[in-house]
Amino acid sequence: MPVSHLIDVLGDARELLDTLGIYFENSASEAGAAAMLGASINYPVRGAVTWKSTVGTNVASDALSNLASAGVQGGALVILDEDYGEGSSIIQECTHAFAMKSQMWLMDPRPNLTSIVEAVEKSFELSEASHTPVMLQLHIHACHVHGSFVCKDNRAPEISTRETINQPKFDFSNINLPPSIYAHERLKIESRWPAAVNFIKDHQLNERFGGDCTDVGLVIPGGLYNGTIRALQQLGLADTFGNSRIPLQVLNVVYPLVPDEQRIPKSPRQGRLTA
Repeated sequence: MPVSHLIDVLGDARELLDTLGIYFENSASEAGAAAMLGASINYPVRGAVTWKSTVGTNVASDALSNLASAGVQGGALVILDEDYGEGSSIIQECTHAFAMKSQMWLMDPRPNLTSIVEAVEKSFELSEASHTPVMLQLHIHACHVHGSFVCKDNRAPEISTRETINQPKFDFSNINLPPSIYAHERLKIESRWPAAVNFIKDHQLNERFGGDCTDVGLVIPGGLYNGTIRALQQLGLADTFGNSRIPLQVLNVVYPLVPDEQRIPKSPRQGRLTA
């Protein structure tokens, strides 16, 4: 599968990654990879894993549930690719259910390089701001994407293989067993959820594209943006540059939803959004 070559490239680049303080591990299974993200529970260490979903996510479900319950200090990111279509090699199930089951935020960026790269950066920041692991899914075959994007300056992490922790810490409340898990559930609703919603609003992670139609609108996941624009073009409701006559609310974060963003501004003719 295409992701296998990515793993080979990262393995070949191990010496380069080491100079940057990045540790790479080719895990034997998705469960092993997800378990390694547990380092972010007690330490402000960023970590990312990748596999195909949802069968891989199912294998890692136990480790992800533990990660989501305790919460994280460092950014924890799970990068997934849902393989749809007639050429699919997996069962066509939905990652959204796994995200909601364990309360892990789900990013679904518009399928262009700039949006995807921006989503990776913001996913780590969202994870740290809300102490919650984040899933980032792609609705396209990323190996077929081409183009360019503007890079930002690299920033060395505060904790890495080059800058290790002097004094390890242990917090019993992070153990995923009673009575700690009862506090975890309260934190999910009382603290982590509002923090995530505020971050999404403040950083405008979701996008709205206006149109001249005022009686109807579409709410779509970011990953379906290209297909939606193509369909609207066929109906004469969008041009070749992607300008749509139908207002589009594009959810680059499909979970959690931001209630304020689902409201339509008042107009002479009140419209409605259709999911």
